[in-house]
Amino acid sequence: MSARETPVKEVHVAVAVIVRDGRVLIARRPDHVHQGGLLEFPGGKVEPGETVQAALVREIAEETGLHVPAGSLEPVIGIRHDYGDKRVFLDVWETSAAEGEARGCEGQPVEWLTSEQLRDEDFPAANRPIIRALRLPRQLAITGSENGLEPALAHLQEGLSAARPPLVLLRAPALSPLAYRELAANALPVCEKTGATLIVHGGPEVFRAIPGAHGLHLPWREAAKLSARPVPEDVWLGVSCHDRQEIDHATAIGADYVTLGPVQPTESHPGAPTLGWSVFADLVSEAVLPVFALGGLSPGDLREARQRGGQGIAGIRFWWPQS
Repeated sequence: MSARETPVKEVHVAVAVIVRDGRVLIARRPDHVHQGGLLEFPGGKVEPGETVQAALVREIAEETGLHVPAGSLEPVIGIRHDYGDKRVFLDVWETSAAEGEARGCEGQPVEWLTSEQLRDEDFPAANRPIIRALRLPRQLAITGSENGLEPALAHLQEGLSAARPPLVLLRAPALSPLAYRELAANALPVCEKTGATLIVHGGPEVFRAIPGAHGLHLPWREAAKLSARPVPEDVWLGVSCHDRQEIDHATAIGADYVTLGPVQPTESHPGAPTLGWSVFADLVSEAVLPVFALGGLSPGDLREARQRGGQGIAGIRFWWPQS
């Protein structure tokens, strides 16, 4: 940087995801402001000496007339984005406890939309990860390792019936490629009956071989080979990551989410190095997409993962029937 150049200051912006009856409150930006005409979540700049929660309570009241109890706000995701002429840190928090009737107090149109109605092109570019975070559940259910098609299907049916996870990653490393494709073909209708979305595991060829799959999760060895997104935009793309460089690569190839771990010691890999919650939080703070904590976790760790900036937890034991 030359002596004449002035560093671009990062603007800390508090963003509110206000949920009511399964819908999210959205406003349209005035035409004359930065990114004018696009949709946005309510919020605004955090003033010096102000907490993000206080900023949200103030901004929501000023913009929409709603009252939000500060204690009801929970973290969703933090996103750093450089627009070229402006650099922002979007500090996104969610509440379902807003009181009153929403209105555009500054003349802006406001409306309640479902997460499925939120389209990337209608929002500023930095909002893409927020939309992904709202559509993703808090738990990513991963299938356990089974040695045959029949036991895998039986356990899948049992797990779906008991836990009813909304998103299932079909991982079966013990099966041959042919057996895995057969398992996936049988698993799709089983998942559809309970409303679960099925994501297949492996390289791009696996996704192409399984019509009807709702997404692809890439092991790191497969993601490392790619320079672009290998699946359509309307399905999920996840990547297994272990450090900052891998998260950056997943972002570069257009991943919608990543798993990051192992956070805690696991029974399957005793003595293996772990990240711990502190390192997990540091890595998440620099990520610009939703991150699931993975490795040695239980439902009791969900709140910790959320407080550390994660989307939630991913794993097997919290839903998969034990043999």
